[in-house]
Amino acid sequence: MYDFKIDGATKAQMYDDLASALKGLVHGEPDPIANMANAAALLWEAMPDINWAGFYRNVDGELVLGPFQGRPACIRIKFGDGVCGAAAATRETQLVEDVHAFPGHIACDAASESEVVVPLIKDGELLGVLDIDSPSKARFDAEDKKGCERLAAILVEAL
Repeated sequence: MYDFKIDGATKAQMYDDLASALKGLVHGEPDPIANMANAAALLWEAMPDINWAGFYRNVDGELVLGPFQGRPACIRIKFGDGVCGAAAATRETQLVEDVHAFPGHIACDAASESEVVVPLIKDGELLGVLDIDSPSKARFDAEDKKGCERLAAILVEAL
């Protein structure tokens, strides 16, 4: 049984705790879907002020919904479409303070106001993206970007 207590006094401590927990969850587990599912659940339980946390997988050059926590989501996203598609196309993390101002934003959940999306790249191949949404504008900052990229790197090693 896993019972992680992640209540870091600072954002940096929260990401340290999340990284430690994620390493423990994926250690020795070869199944990528199981690892993404546990990662999504961990983020959902530990991160404050979010309304969606999960993954889109690269399946034949299209993002396809993977394990997540939150409201039902869009199932398929083309590279270049919306924030997730932009992260997939550019292979760069997208940090969006106001999703409604993002050109081509896909409103899977009308409650989402800001978003961070990290591409998952292993050996030069795009495996998918980590997507986290918040119902608050400007919820994510440079520290979240760095922390989420760190978590993505841990997960990529287990995929």
